[in-house]
Amino acid sequence: MKNMLWFLIGVIGGFVAAHFMNKDPRGQELLADVDARISEFTSILGDAYRQQEARLSESADD
Repeated sequence: MKNMLWFLIGVIGGFVAAHFMNKDPRGQELLADVDARISEFTSILGDAYRQQEARLSESADD
């Protein structure tokens, strides 16, 4: 239970920190950069998944 409390405190603290960072123009720029990197990463993962799925379906068809 103690670990869950620390986890919730960390999550809430992260949201508060992000809120204050978003008020500052430099913080907005940093958060936009982080968002772009996350979007690029998820796009790469999605492409890799679709390629692997296509390879597996081709081998199942044979």
